[in-house]
Amino acid sequence: MKKKELFRGAMMAAFLAVALASIIGSPAACAQQETAAAGGSAPVAVWHYLGAALGLGMIVIGAGLGIGKLAAAAGEGIARQPAAAAQISGAVNLPLFLLEGVAILGEVFVLLIVLMR
Repeated sequence: MKKKELFRGAMMAAFLAVALASIIGSPAACAQQETAAAGGSAPVAVWHYLGAALGLGMIVIGAGLGIGKLAAAAGEGIARQPAAAAQISGAVNLPLFLLEGVAILGEVFVLLIVLMR
């Protein structure tokens, strides 16, 4: 039960990181446009990149934790029952691919936030 809670927490942290990056980045982008129109400097624009960097870091950490826990559980199961190695690795592939896909989507969203400011 503890592994499931850790995995759920890592995925929630990754989701919250993307949300945090978009929340921090949006006002900074608007402030930068308003300040640039007024002819001044925009010190708030740094928050946009800081939020994206924090979000990307949390996404990568969350995906790494989830993939590591999944691979450790699969390795432990194969060590206990070597005869079921094909079935265990087959059952692990789909969640592993889905987790990797969520991480890639999160990275794409963070890059879009940075590039579409």
